[in-house]
Amino acid sequence: MSHLQDTPAGPVLSIQNLSIGTRSGQSLVRDVSFDVHAGETVCIVGESGSGKSLTSLAVMGLLPKGVLHATAGTAVLNGVDMLQASPAQLLRKRATEVAMVFQEPMTALNPVQRVGDQIDEVLRLHTDLPRAQRKARVLAMLERVGMPDIQRIHASYPHQLSGGQRQRIVIAMALILRPRLLIADEPTTALDVTTQKQVLQLMKELQQEQGTAVIFITHDFGVVSEIADRIVVMNRGDVVETGGREEVLSRPVAAYTRLLISSVPSLVARFREDAAVPPVLEVIGLDKVYAERRFLGKERTTHAARDVTFAVRPGQITGIIGESGSGKTTVARCVMRLVEPTAGSIFLGGDAVQGRRSAETTRAFVQYIFQDPYRSLNPRRTVGDSVSEGLVNGGMARDEAMTRARGALERVGIPADALSRYPHQFSGGQRQRICIARAVVMEPRVLVADEAVSALDVSVQAQVLALLERLRDELNIGILFITHDLRVAAQICNSVIVMKRGEVVEAGDAADVLMKPKHAYTRALIAAAPATDWDFRNFRPLDDGPPDAPFDARSRVDSLPVANGS
Repeated sequence: MSHLQDTPAGPVLSIQNLSIGTRSGQSLVRDVSFDVHAGETVCIVGESGSGKSLTSLAVMGLLPKGVLHATAGTAVLNGVDMLQASPAQLLRKRATEVAMVFQEPMTALNPVQRVGDQIDEVLRLHTDLPRAQRKARVLAMLERVGMPDIQRIHASYPHQLSGGQRQRIVIAMALILRPRLLIADEPTTALDVTTQKQVLQLMKELQQEQGTAVIFITHDFGVVSEIADRIVVMNRGDVVETGGREEVLSRPVAAYTRLLISSVPSLVARFREDAAVPPVLEVIGLDKVYAERRFLGKERTTHAARDVTFAVRPGQITGIIGESGSGKTTVARCVMRLVEPTAGSIFLGGDAVQGRRSAETTRAFVQYIFQDPYRSLNPRRTVGDSVSEGLVNGGMARDEAMTRARGALERVGIPADALSRYPHQFSGGQRQRICIARAVVMEPRVLVADEAVSALDVSVQAQVLALLERLRDELNIGILFITHDLRVAAQICNSVIVMKRGEVVEAGDAADVLMKPKHAYTRALIAAAPATDWDFRNFRPLDDGPPDAPFDARSRVDSLPVANGS
């Protein structure tokens, strides 16, 4: 990482006393001040609602007009105050001097336009280059961001690319004109660890080559510890702490900063599997093949899952980890009978589930918790109706179902008066608790949690993980936990299976798999996880002995206490 903050040219961006409010007078961001210099990465961290994204949108001139506006302060980019700039000035500044990478590339890209044309649009609007030269620059940028088969990628639509590839397209669009400032708003949150590492490395290389100043917005302190030069911590619209990376991570002053950092899960596994407990869910030799009919009758098949075998035991949590496209969610959907497996056997409580009634039997036995709590609930239905829906559909009287729903909400820490409220009136963490209540109210014997905490802030994530552990113990249910976050798997899972391209490459106790991995792919996943050498809970680097000791943090397993069973 370049450290060019002492260059005589001064900061690329200087934000001084920035405040943002609504037209009705409500204050959302107050008195924010910091500078960003050439070649420097400033990480803005904080939970949802802290004002991180609003600050960046103000710099870009993208605050929703008529709703929010800057009430005070300045944001000077290369001599121009972006808060006072005219629409014409903002248009010239965007892409040429400042660019932004948004969190979700699928919403940042036009789904009906080829990605090559979308990158070309930036050049077409801001340069006088002829079409042939523009295409040459686009192809060169696609190659620079590490895309394979750049001609094919250039002609592809967003849905034909993986999540990591789409994010690289967005980065290519942002950097094609070599802006002096890049604002990256949670660009790696939804990516698996290896893709995240590749994207972060790409941004670092381009930054070193071009001297770009970077504002990186995130709630992931693992990423912060890898890339930050300086850190700005925000809470509910206020800056509560600023400082250099080592200073903030090792000696945080504000209680809120200490809470955030100490909430980062450790890579040290906590539990072991008790194999003596009979499984409540057993999957044996599961296969799933998708067939796609193509032009002129040609058929293409994809083997999404191949010979997958594992067990989930009551009172224990089995984790499935792997990159995007590894088959994790396909396996979960087969278990739930949302899709039918091509081959293999599924046993629930010792009984094989097959035939016409397999889906009905499964729904009574297994419940699903989805990744995105915002899209999991019907915005037009009250929380009470959503939580009680399964019971009512099963024939229970509405009054009795509402009573059960109230109890389920209280069990997950949501007050009973939530029954009459709507999903938009709750935070992301509260919505996920409501989704968990909706699953628990059906009294399942197995919960399938598919990336259930990946969209949550780190402190909220810790609360939801603690809730799942408590429900596991109180209700003695088995949980199938799907995640790409190795730290989360280490904190909650008794056993783990690692999947790659539809196959299980390693399986066993969480402590053995995550801390003494045997397969090269598992070792690569662990090596790609950010900040494996940092003990966040104790605000210090891990002391693992000589620097050449293999697998640093993971090698500590033998000297650390590991709980038996659950």
